[in-house]
Amino acid sequence: MDTTREVIVMVDDDITNLNVARNNLAERYSIVTVPSGEKLFSLLEKISPSLILLDIEMPVMNGYEVMKKLKESERFAHIPVIFLTAKIDPASEVEGLSLGAVDYITKPFSKELLIKRIDLHILFEKQKKDLQVYNLSLEDEVGKQTKTVMELQNAIIKIIAELVESRDSITGGHIERTQHYIRLLIDFLLEDNIYTEEISKWDIDLFVMSSQLHDVGKITIRDDILMKPGKLTEDEFEEMKDHTVAGMEIIRRIEENTTKSEFLMYASALAGSHHEKWDGSGYPYGLKGEDIPLHGRLMALADVYDALTNDRPYKNAFSHEEAVDIIKDSKGSHFDPLIADIFLKHEKEFKNAQVSLDRKPPDTNEIQPTLEMVTSILGARGGKEDSHNERLRHCLEVIVTALKNDGVYADEISTWNTELFLMSAQLHDIGHISVADNILNKPLELTPAEFENVKNHVDIGVKIIQMIKNQVEHMSVLSHAEALTGSHHERWDGTGYPHGLKGVGIPLQGRIMAIVDVYIALTSDRPHREKKTHKEAVEIIRNGSGTHFDPELVREFLDHEAEFLEQVAMKTEATSD
Repeated sequence: MDTTREVIVMVDDDITNLNVARNNLAERYSIVTVPSGEKLFSLLEKISPSLILLDIEMPVMNGYEVMKKLKESERFAHIPVIFLTAKIDPASEVEGLSLGAVDYITKPFSKELLIKRIDLHILFEKQKKDLQVYNLSLEDEVGKQTKTVMELQNAIIKIIAELVESRDSITGGHIERTQHYIRLLIDFLLEDNIYTEEISKWDIDLFVMSSQLHDVGKITIRDDILMKPGKLTEDEFEEMKDHTVAGMEIIRRIEENTTKSEFLMYASALAGSHHEKWDGSGYPYGLKGEDIPLHGRLMALADVYDALTNDRPYKNAFSHEEAVDIIKDSKGSHFDPLIADIFLKHEKEFKNAQVSLDRKPPDTNEIQPTLEMVTSILGARGGKEDSHNERLRHCLEVIVTALKNDGVYADEISTWNTELFLMSAQLHDIGHISVADNILNKPLELTPAEFENVKNHVDIGVKIIQMIKNQVEHMSVLSHAEALTGSHHERWDGTGYPHGLKGVGIPLQGRIMAIVDVYIALTSDRPHREKKTHKEAVEIIRNGSGTHFDPELVREFLDHEAEFLEQVAMKTEATSD
């Protein structure tokens, strides 16, 4: 049998019909004929045809019975079947098609018609198989891309959370340890059938993941309070307490710009309630007993246990045994008695976990955040308006589209995934996380020493991006982010920072961002000055051509400055509303 041709099997009890079919089809297909349904099933054990031509009126097992048996078999149900019959009544045709036949041809038939119908259905079957393969391949590719994006998001939020904690002189290990302690508490609660009804409604993995954002509000607390080595004054403690409300506000802002999710719901509950106490003496709302969300009651114990057993600016670490005694004494006052009892019952497992986690490097692939979360946190410190990232994206998109359409730097830009480039731009100032609040939000001109401090945000931002790259699979958004972060303050004439790069030695991403960043800064209010008009900003950028900015990019900007004016007008209109 010729394996390069489609195999067609014809089933008919009339030898004459079989011979006619063989003579008509042999030039085009590998044709195999059998005189009965029983013989067909014996043949199918040996070959897998592309199509079956099936007569209806046969003794012992008619065509309808053969069809039913084919469709009942997982091995044979996929083979397309065309009924060949002398019956011409519509009822017979409907019955055959309802059993799963792909076509119904009445005898006598022409050679050309039969070949056309066979070709058509073989083509349909091939396309169906190709589509199935494509869908499987697409699902696999989407799965890989989703995994890569998830890893990117996970790493970003992990780094940000660790930077938040590092401002409080707490190691990033605090995040992983408290996650692990919460997981232990949940497992032991379920094991003892405590709070089972409520916990069973949670996505536990998502809840544990969200716990790393419980102190995200600390990003708004002054450095001199966060890092104070001694006891806080009453006023300082009142300001410190505000981090719970600030954390909920940050998460609320994220919810306004993203799809509402369980992750954010858990994160908000944790941020707002993990300093409440069972007896009502906690903050920020003085909630009492079971009025405190279970999320916060779990976090309260995990957070305190980790704080007790690790060094802090104001104290040395307590031993595990000392921490256990403190938690035992605080049962029913600070802590939910049932949760405290679970901790005390399994305290040895917590001690073992503490030792093993201290020896283990942190795992950074367990969180499911969003990029908007990171930029919202940065915006909360930098005093940038909520529309900042939308404006940034719009302006970048205008320039990149113009460059593509006009063929400027087309060879390089054609290699970019534009969507990833636009997404990565949100990270260009990620290093601002390291700049002190009193400098970042200073209403007056910076001193030379303060400006040097600000300039460090570029190198720190690059280091953060590199830390992320070390923890996820390669993704072009990271390369864009690194180039943008490290070079958007370089200048065409070599007078920029941090490396004094010059001309085309500056990455194209940074040269594009330099114009957009300056334009948005000029047309936005800042702590040290009021915003300029669009016309004033355009003139400043025009005058910076060949010194601050790439002349080719300035020409593109000037050619499309009306589109920049459009987004300024939209922003002004939105603000007035």
